[in-house]
Amino acid sequence: WSSDVCSSDLEVTLEANPGTVDVARFRELRGAGINRLSLGIQSFNPLHLAALGRIHDDHDARRAIEIGRECFDNFNLDLMYGLPRQRVKEAVADMETALSYAPPHLSAYHLTLEPNTLFHKHPPPLPDDDVSAEMQDSIEQGLAAQGYQHYETSAFARPGMRCRHNVNYWMFGDYIGIGAGAHSKISFPDRVTREARYRQPGDYAGRALAGNAVQSISEVPQADLGFEFMMNALRLTDGFESRLFAERTGLPLATVLKALDAAERRGFVIRDHLRVAPTFQGQRFLNELLQMFLPDAKIE
Repeated sequence: WSSDVCSSDLEVTLEANPGTVDVARFRELRGAGINRLSLGIQSFNPLHLAALGRIHDDHDARRAIEIGRECFDNFNLDLMYGLPRQRVKEAVADMETALSYAPPHLSAYHLTLEPNTLFHKHPPPLPDDDVSAEMQDSIEQGLAAQGYQHYETSAFARPGMRCRHNVNYWMFGDYIGIGAGAHSKISFPDRVTREARYRQPGDYAGRALAGNAVQSISEVPQADLGFEFMMNALRLTDGFESRLFAERTGLPLATVLKALDAAERRGFVIRDHLRVAPTFQGQRFLNELLQMFLPDAKIE
């Protein structure tokens, strides 16, 4: 949901797997008020989908998009690149196939090997850094040529079609998660807290009925607030208004001034008294830029 609950044009997004798409269900959900669809396509290449362990194939992906855009004017397609044994031309082909459906929004993520997964324990043969960088450049240039705005590290949108709830997260805004496994971030005048609901649906339902659906509440340490803000806001290619740092963390921007100075010297950010934004170099080396804001970072 959009964070603007008083708005008469709420953005309500449904995330769906192409392997579970049902046209009747989509129509019911659209009628119930859901007005944005996000489909986890990942790839249109059957070999790459199989390597990722996806339950859908390329035919399911195309069918899901056709059904989805019949029911929803506003929809997003998720793609991945840097896949096992993927070549640049295959990543570009995925992008071009996605563009043939004219999505208002498109996300393109580099595959990451998450801890405690099969890929992390037994890494597949992946494209090297140079090939992955070429994929990224080709995708960004291809989308720009078609009029998509690259407004966040992995997000591209037609003018006026940016994902509102994701922008809220990246601006370190608050949100309330409702449902099994949902997470919340809530700010108070003197602290920022995070909540997690019970993960298993049956357990969650029983505890929710008893009035105790929250499994854990934790306070974000004050020393981590600067890093957490930057970890989100510097993903936005336009950066953030300087005043927002104090508004969202309760701390003065001077708290991270040393890191900002160092980042500017490295050519990772540009700033004035109104705005801080990552440069192209900062976007390309985002992890290195963000590490400069860690509480124990050694800044020279």
